[in-house]
Amino acid sequence: MSLRAEFIDAMSGLVSSVSIVTTDGVAGRAGATVSAMTSVAADGDAPTLLVCLHHETAAAPAILENGCFCVNILNSDQAEIANIFASRTTMLGADKFNAGPFETYETGAPSLSSALASFDCALMSEERVGTHHVIIGAVRKIAKTNGKPLLYGDRDYQALA
Repeated sequence: MSLRAEFIDAMSGLVSSVSIVTTDGVAGRAGATVSAMTSVAADGDAPTLLVCLHHETAAAPAILENGCFCVNILNSDQAEIANIFASRTTMLGADKFNAGPFETYETGAPSLSSALASFDCALMSEERVGTHHVIIGAVRKIAKTNGKPLLYGDRDYQALA
């Protein structure tokens, strides 16, 4: 087994929350499903978080050009939205953003109204690491609802135990 295959297999044991990352602006609207999202710091001028996006997603260059993004942590009943933004499922005759109610805040990035939490972010920095963009954002607004997070591990969605 190659080191890459071993790495992917071992990482499948990690359970993480599922989010969709969205953007809008001069480069247009785009979004993608991610499990690589984490807080960076709560201190400083603004809280910060990071997301990792494959360089071939439409969302990555759009975020870089638009200068903003929104991280929407999905509720446990939103696996279909995750699949739509991951392009595993298509909505016939419609775009991804018809998958749920979206609104905008300070940056103009679409925020999923029914998400467990949404973080409206201004782009702070970006670095290409291998095949992925590591994107750091300054949080401008937070919206939160009640519920349990949608989790992903062992190559499938998981329920909280």
